[in-house]
Amino acid sequence: MENDFIVRDVKLASKGRQSIEWVSKWMPVLDNLYQKFKTENVFENKKVALCIHLEAKTAYLALTIKKLGAEVWVTSSNTLSTKDEVAAALAVNGIHVYAKHAANRDEYWSYLETILKNNMDLTVDDGGDICEYLHSHSEYGKNLKGICEETTTGVNRLKELEKSGKLLYPSIAVNDAKSKHLFDNRYGTGQSTWTAITQLTNMNVAGKTVVVAGYGWVGRGVAARAQGMGAEVIVTEIDPWKALEARMDGNRVMTMFDASSFGDFFITTTGFSNIIRMEHIERMKNGAFLSNAGHFDFEIDIPSLKKDAKSFKVVRNEIEEYILTNGKKVYVLAQGGIINIAGGLGHPADIMDLSFSVQLGCLHYLLSSKDLGPKVYKVPTEIDRLVTEEKLKVEGITIDK
Repeated sequence: MENDFIVRDVKLASKGRQSIEWVSKWMPVLDNLYQKFKTENVFENKKVALCIHLEAKTAYLALTIKKLGAEVWVTSSNTLSTKDEVAAALAVNGIHVYAKHAANRDEYWSYLETILKNNMDLTVDDGGDICEYLHSHSEYGKNLKGICEETTTGVNRLKELEKSGKLLYPSIAVNDAKSKHLFDNRYGTGQSTWTAITQLTNMNVAGKTVVVAGYGWVGRGVAARAQGMGAEVIVTEIDPWKALEARMDGNRVMTMFDASSFGDFFITTTGFSNIIRMEHIERMKNGAFLSNAGHFDFEIDIPSLKKDAKSFKVVRNEIEEYILTNGKKVYVLAQGGIINIAGGLGHPADIMDLSFSVQLGCLHYLLSSKDLGPKVYKVPTEIDRLVTEEKLKVEGITIDK
């Protein structure tokens, strides 16, 4: 390779190392799986690529895979969530890392190509961009034993390919594991979303009205935390069952158009585009806060907002103020990117311990399996159960048999 890494500033490595060392103290399940796998040598000399939010917990997963004998390449699945100091720390620790905070789209796709042209044995995907690239450049997938997909959005993209008969590689829906979505999506995103919002805005939540778009596992977590902080919560949904569940959980339920005039905080969690549009924004209170907890930055129609607003400016770290033609002001957090990590530190380390342990278990499974065809596989029950039982063990919890 001509370059071992591309990062913003390798001199940031000591700061990044400190962050990685901190989270490593709270990821004992991942450490236990490393001890279980290290004598088997299945990762030895394998090439593994990760396209995932590049922060301290991800870095610890990458370093764990490297300790198991693999050569590891890393880039970020969302340039706004990239922590430059963490990327630098990985670079000086022998990881091939290609990532910069706020890299443009051309840079982003060039980093993916740089990694994947080395013909990976395994990939960890977060949102489906590795999958998309390898399906457009199948010459880079000749050695690929499988894809492990981290998110709801990415799993949906895989299932669409499978349904159309176009899926080329064995793929594991890591997000669908109980030990992932029940905890990561609900408790991890729920807490870290509000941590980011409250730190960025320095605003009180109690007594405010919070509008949550979507009542999947992420929406449930965000709504529950808002309730716990004393907010009135309104949920918007397109699914009648989820809408009824939201109501029975104590939330008000209505359309986004109706909710738009009530909310102080708006949080999208759907994975779909243009959930909040100009016809909603124009009805909002003066001073409303808009944020997105979904993987991609298209849930709030920021392009139309920029086009239609009289003016906008950055008024605080990761807060943009837009003045509408009606004179009202609205505030967009983290440029509409995934709020908990583009505007904060991401999920708590002890939550990501579960998710990344599932990832490591699935990577091990792909390397240990033979004759897996190109389809979307569930996480094997034995891996899902192993991770949960290890978590109970490190928590000192015993249960009945």
